Amino acid sequence: MLGTLYLCATPIGNLEDITLRVLRILREADIIAAEDTRNTLKLLNYYNIKTPMTSYHEYNKINKAETLVNKLLEGKNIALVTDAGTPGISDPGEEIVKKAYEAGIQVTSLPGACACITALTLSGLSTRRFAFEAFLPANKKERRAIINSLKEETRTIVIYEAPHHLKSTLSELYAAIGNRQITICRELTKLHETVQLFTLSSAVEYYNSTQPKGEYVLIINGCTFSELETKRQETWQQLSLAEHMDIYLSKGVSKKDAMKKVAFDRGMSKHDVYNSLL
Repeated sequence: MLGTLYLCATPIGNLEDITLRVLRILREADIIAAEDTRNTLKLLNYYNIKTPMTSYHEYNKINKAETLVNKLLEGKNIALVTDAGTPGISDPGEEIVKKAYEAGIQVTSLPGACACITALTLSGLSTRRFAFEAFLPANKKERRAIINSLKEETRTIVIYEAPHHLKSTLSELYAAIGNRQITICRELTKLHETVQLFTLSSAVEYYNSTQPKGEYVLIINGCTFSELETKRQETWQQLSLAEHMDIYLSKGVSKKDAMKKVAFDRGMSKHDVYNSLL
């Protein structure tokens, strides 16, 4: 019989934030694959769990995933844990999950703590739709492209950030997307947990005089649809009406339909477009 890969959500700070099911699987599994065995050992010692551990992290995820899949094929059950929260969310867990499915291994996820959801529910911002960006990339070009793409993101945005990058990230966001509402969560579920509501400009000002400490989750208001419409209209209004018409006429659109499209683009009535062109 094949083994099962269990994705076990562990606490993001408070060691009591763990489910009974996860504790049972951690005890019953043949192996615990941990992102940082030293960190996971604190959790195992707290609950007196003696299951053997092996490391599985960003720097060995390709080769180690193959090793672990072979053990699953031998019938071993493996519990995968990350440093904090749910495996596969902004960590190397996705690699072993993919390889396990390719090998025909059963995978199941044991839900629990997740910093993204915890912060979102604390934010006071809209939770109906959200975009999870995790940690922004270190590559400057890619980072700039992602931040610029957030200008027209209408969903609530969730970003993870380390303390030594927080100031620069806030400044980059403010410069790119303007003065949005932002909730900054620090050290979630831990002794010094704080949740602060800012605008991006006031957040930049605050952290210019306050040294960031701990791990952060940033929750940022998305762009409204009315703001998007205004930006779209402003873009078109940089052209004259005649130039705007020519864009559609050059594509073979009839004059009547071109006027309709120009009116829509600019937030005008078709009648006003007609009179202005005359």
